[in-house]
Amino acid sequence: MSETVGDLRGTATTAGRELLPTATQARTRAAVRELIRPHRRLALGGFAMMVVATAVGLLVQPLLGRIVDLVADHRPPGSITLPAVLLVLVALAQGGTTVLGLSLVARLGETALAQLRERFVEKALRLPLEQVEKAGAGDLTARVTRDVSVVGEAVRSALPELARSLLAIVLTLAAMAALDWRFFLAALIAVPVQASTARWYVRNAVPLYAEQRIATGSQQQQLLDTIAGAGTVRAFRLEEEHTARVTRRSSAAVELTLRGVRLVLNFYNRLHVAEYAGLAAVLVTGFLLVRGGSVSIGTATAAALYFHSLFSPVNQALVLLDDAQSATAALARLVGVADEPTPEPSPNGPAPSEPSLSGPSDAHGTVTVTGIHHAYEPGRPVLHDVDLTLRAGERVALVGVSGAGKTTLAKLIAGVHRPTSGSVRVTTDDGVPREGLPVALVTQETHVFAGPLADDLRLARAGATDDELRAALATVDALDWAGALPEGLDTVVGDGGHRLTSAQVQQLALARLVLADPPVAVLDEATAEAGSTGARLLEQAADRAVEGRTALVVAHRLTQAATADRIVVMDAGRIVENGTHDELCAAAGPYASLWAAWSGTRATAGQTPTHPHSPDPTSPVTTSPDTTTVKDH
Repeated sequence: MSETVGDLRGTATTAGRELLPTATQARTRAAVRELIRPHRRLALGGFAMMVVATAVGLLVQPLLGRIVDLVADHRPPGSITLPAVLLVLVALAQGGTTVLGLSLVARLGETALAQLRERFVEKALRLPLEQVEKAGAGDLTARVTRDVSVVGEAVRSALPELARSLLAIVLTLAAMAALDWRFFLAALIAVPVQASTARWYVRNAVPLYAEQRIATGSQQQQLLDTIAGAGTVRAFRLEEEHTARVTRRSSAAVELTLRGVRLVLNFYNRLHVAEYAGLAAVLVTGFLLVRGGSVSIGTATAAALYFHSLFSPVNQALVLLDDAQSATAALARLVGVADEPTPEPSPNGPAPSEPSLSGPSDAHGTVTVTGIHHAYEPGRPVLHDVDLTLRAGERVALVGVSGAGKTTLAKLIAGVHRPTSGSVRVTTDDGVPREGLPVALVTQETHVFAGPLADDLRLARAGATDDELRAALATVDALDWAGALPEGLDTVVGDGGHRLTSAQVQQLALARLVLADPPVAVLDEATAEAGSTGARLLEQAADRAVEGRTALVVAHRLTQAATADRIVVMDAGRIVENGTHDELCAAAGPYASLWAAWSGTRATAGQTPTHPHSPDPTSPVTTSPDTTTVKDH
């Protein structure tokens, strides 16, 4: 318990964590181009429709100017019929082309976002666990939730509107130049103020929003840490300390948000100055040109209306620029993870192969662990110079006191972690060594995904038939309870569905192992959650699940070790004994001490010690010295 309190008090701050990578601006832009490149036709079609819609809309101001000239010349009322009809047609045409253009742009954005999201999830699932642990779950959670939402919202609304606004600005200025070049020059008075404002905003907004994302991730991490340790927090009266930590992280996030608000307010103040200066210049220019007879009142009106119509797209573009900067910061965090290289196989062997999903496996795998050293943090090694060979079809039990390194070695063999140095190789019956050959890992922490039970099983073999699913369940003695569910294999389990017991959850995990049919299986305390009543059933199910496979079993009970082909004893990250149950008991070493302590405890609990090859798993799990296992790292 003292170790738990120490870990809780020493919760790492943001400065102490190695956050997941964030892409540079150049790389983010390159990633966007890569996503759009396969959809060039869709992009060009959407852009063309937006240009047509904007160009058609620019006919409104000249038509209104024409009406002004007709009224100024005292023409009969019927003379404005044609301009009025044309205004209606322009509105219809602009509306139709705008809808089509926006839909094409939105389709392009959603397609690119879906591809990015898939790449992100794929790479996130392949991230080394030690990298995720160093960054903290809050960093990854913030990217998966908030950052994806920000980018998605930008794609659905900001991107189409920003494209339309920018086109409107460019084409409107061109239309003003077509009326008279002097109107164009007058309008340009506002440009230097707007451009400097935009540069000032971007320069300050990009780092601010990036910092805000980091602060949000840090805040979520602190909340997760505090909630996860809530029991210990209450037990040791640490509520005020952890509340203060959450408050500090939340205050930092709020302060950054307020800085963003002040930035936006200053941004709009500068824009209003630009609008006033530009409109005043256009009106004065129009007055001078009309007085000099260079243009008509209608033309000057059209120019003023053109510039006034720029208020909306300019403000819209700059408002969306705020969203775009926020989305860019979020996108850089997504691209940073999506660009993470997939761990490459060791040069000692060829690329990994895929496990066969066609039927029962006849191929056994020999596992060779050579010179393994591993540390989760530099300078704090967990494993030291471990050498181990698992012969084809052999069942090896891994035992030792808590913290000996059992789980770490199991995860290295399963490929969950990559060793700091050394190698793990699997050789199949064809004699070809394959570095990192898929090895199935079953732990006591099994997740039941929400959905039909059949879908949960098919995670191991997507094309499995119902008969194959039932056969796998029968292998692990789970068919009876699965068949008794309200809707059989179609019964919804997981969150919001039918609740499975701990033993049933583990049987489900073992059934997935049978369906995946790997040559090598690693069971890391896969029967630990059964308790005393379900232990015999679950251990028998585990034995049948690994039958015919090379198996490494991190033993939860020493009776599991006693029935294994061979026992490997670990202590302080090293293998200290290796042999059969009888050999190790005769050697009077660490294993013999563990066995004697375990048997003696069983005897003092009022039970008669059984023969090691006739295990009695109904004994209370709390009596075993190796039943409460802390993570090795």
